[in-house]
Amino acid sequence: METDLTLPDGRTLHVYDTGSGFPVFWHHGTPQIGAVPAPLLALPGIRWLSYDRPGYGGSTPQPGRTIASAAADVAAVADSLGIGLFSVLGHSGGGNHALACAALLPDRVTRCVTVGALAPFGADGLDWWAGMVAPDELRTAVVGREALAAQLATVPFDENSFTPADHAAVSGDWSDLGRNAGLATAKGLDGLIDDDLAYVSPWGFEIQEVACPVLLLHGGEDRIIPFRHAEWLARHLPDHTLRSSCSDGHISILDRTVDVAEFLHA
Repeated sequence: METDLTLPDGRTLHVYDTGSGFPVFWHHGTPQIGAVPAPLLALPGIRWLSYDRPGYGGSTPQPGRTIASAAADVAAVADSLGIGLFSVLGHSGGGNHALACAALLPDRVTRCVTVGALAPFGADGLDWWAGMVAPDELRTAVVGREALAAQLATVPFDENSFTPADHAAVSGDWSDLGRNAGLATAKGLDGLIDDDLAYVSPWGFEIQEVACPVLLLHGGEDRIIPFRHAEWLARHLPDHTLRSSCSDGHISILDRTVDVAEFLHA
């Protein structure tokens, strides 16, 4: 089911709901829409909930949003559906939005899974840029919105950011991601721009505020968000399990989500 939710501030969120099972919010990466990829739909016993982040698909842009802003939007969606407790799962930058919900909705989020998530920008003890094959987009985001918009309009995605395993995943089981990326930017780049600006700005919460159990999945060959980001998160999360896969990149690591249903249910 897809529907539009009007928020008190007048914004619209385009919402997805598979309708039965234990509720889990899917937080998409950048650029994507909230439609849940097919391999996740095969996980047993899960009611998948999601939404297009502001500026993507059918959701109203929200300039200046932070990663923390996701918590209020998720709470509004859950309230509209009469849902109390739920887990969260996010891929890439969506993993950071999942962490925001875990930190800021502690009475509602029971478990959190991140897949290839970022560490906070400027994190102590981390060379944030090291190992990124194509960091120019995020480096331009540090400069500001106007520069980033110009860069995104002229510079294509660097295919070397994907490993051979990533390319195989996008061509195979995770082909939904390619389609969803096209839909995410069909109406403009607002969602992508606001995501990138949020990644290089203060998150709006501290990672130590995440009290629920967190499962960190990360590919050892990730060229977009290097594995050292997962190691930093693991050092600072109070209750975590870090599960690495030395042969996986940023997309192929999603194959490891086939084993997370039991964790999300617990």
